[in-house]
Amino acid sequence: MSRSTVVTALVLCLVPHQKSLATSMLHQDIASLTQSSDAVVRGKVKATQSRWSADHKRIITEVTIEVAEFFKGAGSSTLVVRQPGGEIDGIGQKVSGLASFSEGEEVVLFLERVETDKYRVNGMAQGKYRVERSSDKRAVFVVPESTEEAQVIDPQTHAPVESDRQPMELASLKAKVRAAANARPGDRKEP
Repeated sequence: MSRSTVVTALVLCLVPHQKSLATSMLHQDIASLTQSSDAVVRGKVKATQSRWSADHKRIITEVTIEVAEFFKGAGSSTLVVRQPGGEIDGIGQKVSGLASFSEGEEVVLFLERVETDKYRVNGMAQGKYRVERSSDKRAVFVVPESTEEAQVIDPQTHAPVESDRQPMELASLKAKVRAAANARPGDRKEP
């Protein structure tokens, strides 16, 4: 056996066989996301703007959302979602597992308030759904943001789990959020 074959075999043995992910997040269903959120909104992304942090070590992106409807909570017709990462002058920072945003995109967001009219997405990517319409515009659906860049962990066992989030009709998501928002704290059944 040649030396290069031995080195290649050794390297392959040392490389982990499962996907290595830098970010882990606790699995949250719609009920737990709703109950731990200050607001749940449907709106449109009006703008995204990245800036340096005060110490110039991190990039922060602010996403301006024009709110069409509050499913939970109340507030102004415009709010800002702040999250780490972004790109400035060709320099980029990315945090795996966070929601991504595009101008003009219609979304449903589960939000935690960080200051007046400024929020962060609750549950990382789990707290964002993209709104899509059928070609005839009669049916409106929500599609969950991908969590593939992060490892989703069961909050009880701390074992990795597959995401159970599926596209659904917007009206169904809205009903689940409202039911969870009105549930008593001891109620933990997914609506």
